Amino acid sequence: MTTASVVHREHDRGVAVLTLDSPENRNALSSRLVGELSAALDDARSDPGTRAVLLTHTGGTFCAGADLREGGGPAKGTALLVELLRAIAESPKPVIAEVRGHARAGGLGLVAACDIAVAGPDATFAFTEARLGLAPAVISMPVLARTDPRAVSRYFLTGETFGPDEAVRIGLVTAREDALEPVLRGLRASSPQGLAESKALTAAPLRTALADRGAELSEVSARLFSSDEAAEGMRAFLERRKPSWAS
Repeated sequence: MTTASVVHREHDRGVAVLTLDSPENRNALSSRLVGELSAALDDARSDPGTRAVLLTHTGGTFCAGADLREGGGPAKGTALLVELLRAIAESPKPVIAEVRGHARAGGLGLVAACDIAVAGPDATFAFTEARLGLAPAVISMPVLARTDPRAVSRYFLTGETFGPDEAVRIGLVTAREDALEPVLRGLRASSPQGLAESKALTAAPLRTALADRGAELSEVSARLFSSDEAAEGMRAFLERRKPSWAS
């Protein structure tokens, strides 16, 4: 029996379109999804016919963050996420995120790691980690490299939900969804060398952060996932109740 892929690949006039298709867990960052997405990014990187990568999704959620139901231990999951973020940052091909639904926690790390991100009118965003007894440790690297740190401080600490206009204002998202076609036209008109060298300039802060702090923040994330508070927060989330500390 063949298991259906959770990341679909298409090619559209020089753009590799990678579609997250795991709606049963809201495109959460399972080891399977991360593995397939990493492999697809690697293939796109080595394909001379690919000018850029478009990351999109099925269903009402772009990515819900960590798959809280998956086993294998927190260290494995955080290490895989660091490598995925590194694959996006180090690829010479620009990566564009198209967010038409909800993005939560680790899913916002994917959005921030991409070179360009556009959001549809129904997109919503939230850093929910603190409400679960966690912290956005690993994803802080791409997020803080892209966004207004004062605004991010608020959303890291409160877990509030915000929409596309606020995401654009703070720099998490580049523009509303109607900018996608002009962006793709521009990328298709640019040379491979021009794109690679221009990306090297804009992605430099993220590449440096991943090199300098990737291992450290992966360990922080794994430690938090293993804590008693996080266990209570994740149980409460899965049981659809408030955690013990919520008032």
